[in-house]
Amino acid sequence: MEESRLNTGTTTIGILCKDGVVLAADKRATAGHMIVDKRAEKVHVLSDDFAVTIAGNVSDAQLIIKLIKAELKLKEVRTYKKPSAKEAANLLGGILYSHIRRMSMLPGVAHFLMAGKDMQGVHLYDLFPDGSVTKITDFIYSGSGSVFAYGVLETQYKKDLTTDEAVALAVKAVNTALQRDSASGNGIDVVVVNEKEIKRVMHKELVCNL
Repeated sequence: MEESRLNTGTTTIGILCKDGVVLAADKRATAGHMIVDKRAEKVHVLSDDFAVTIAGNVSDAQLIIKLIKAELKLKEVRTYKKPSAKEAANLLGGILYSHIRRMSMLPGVAHFLMAGKDMQGVHLYDLFPDGSVTKITDFIYSGSGSVFAYGVLETQYKKDLTTDEAVALAVKAVNTALQRDSASGNGIDVVVVNEKEIKRVMHKELVCNL
């Protein structure tokens, strides 16, 4: 288990199970203490082989998603083959590295969890805003609500989880964060990546007062 150190207003989770990877996130976007979007999409499908969760500055994350989609397609065109999960993760890590080191009055800060499939199977990576790329062998989390989700993941994660069990665990972990973290809320998105496909298995909006 790798601990993510970035404290942002969200909760995102990645879980590696025996037959796939589960990505999950809440749906609330905040600016300080103000809720600016109750239907934010924080789990994005990049291609037929890769999906990511986002945390951090929305504008930076949106731009980087556009860039990595283009880079993945360009690499496929140049090499006549689909990029491996490791290649995709390194491409995204390079974009993050150059992005945060660019001179700006507003430094870019975006944290990604990437799930991907290739000829070797399914993979999960943690991509920190500084460009570091870490392969995850169990589970990973990010955002301000992750401290609450961590307790659920740490006590209930098992190496032999099925995809259905991992989805249930991810939903439970995110839901725990929704109950305690004011910057997380308004719903849950869950995407499953396995050797055959990438599938959105949950898109649930919650009505609440916060």
